Amino acid sequence: MERSVVVRTPESIAFHYELAGLGSRFLAILVDLVIQSVLTIGLLTGFGFASSGIDRFLGSLHIKPAQVDSIITAAAIFALFAIYFGYFILFEALWNGQTPGKRAIGIRVVRDGGYPIGFSESVIRNLIRVLESLLFFYLFSAISAVVSAQNKRLGDLAAGTIVVRDRAFEVADPKRWLEGDGDPEPAMGIGGTSALSPEEINLVDRYIARRSQLQPDVARGLAQRVAAALRPKLGAEASALDDDELLMRIAAARRR
Repeated sequence: MERSVVVRTPESIAFHYELAGLGSRFLAILVDLVIQSVLTIGLLTGFGFASSGIDRFLGSLHIKPAQVDSIITAAAIFALFAIYFGYFILFEALWNGQTPGKRAIGIRVVRDGGYPIGFSESVIRNLIRVLESLLFFYLFSAISAVVSAQNKRLGDLAAGTIVVRDRAFEVADPKRWLEGDGDPEPAMGIGGTSALSPEEINLVDRYIARRSQLQPDVARGLAQRVAAALRPKLGAEASALDDDELLMRIAAARRR
């Protein structure tokens, strides 16, 4: 059974997220493991070709053979840790909560409040992943995800994150898809955007990210609530724009 979560912002605007199920998360992990396995094979192959050169280089530094073995072993352990755990940290932090596997399956990690995941949350949830993978290969994580109302594995509980479906490729209205999400003309700016708080800017970004995924009437209602919360801080030209165009222009103005 699919689960969903409602995230309510301080402006009393609700965002609905469909939680990623155990099956989709398993498939994402499987894709990532295939990629990691390819990287590991490539690393070991490269190391095999370079091993003699590494031995000669370390020998030229007058390092004892026993120390050479220790250095090589430590380097191999570090490389494997980077591939199997640093991989998740790096991609989730830089790809807005997605690894290649998550992107392929259409899911992403966000914070409990619906905000984008940060580096610290990614580090916490993926360091816990080390323990999860060692405990009967994610068995306890699977149990945690089933028991938790928000499908949280142990790492999510520790980091305060959830995994949600990313419906960017689902088209609810073909006409909206054909119209596209292009930015408005740069010449028409919006005054007063500098007065918006980071939380309000994040609210606009979250609307822009989800507008094409929503039914038209739902998108209009959400745009109306977000725009109503922001209009008092904006210039007079904001009153001449409809809600969706206003939010699009705020997002475009920030990127210039």
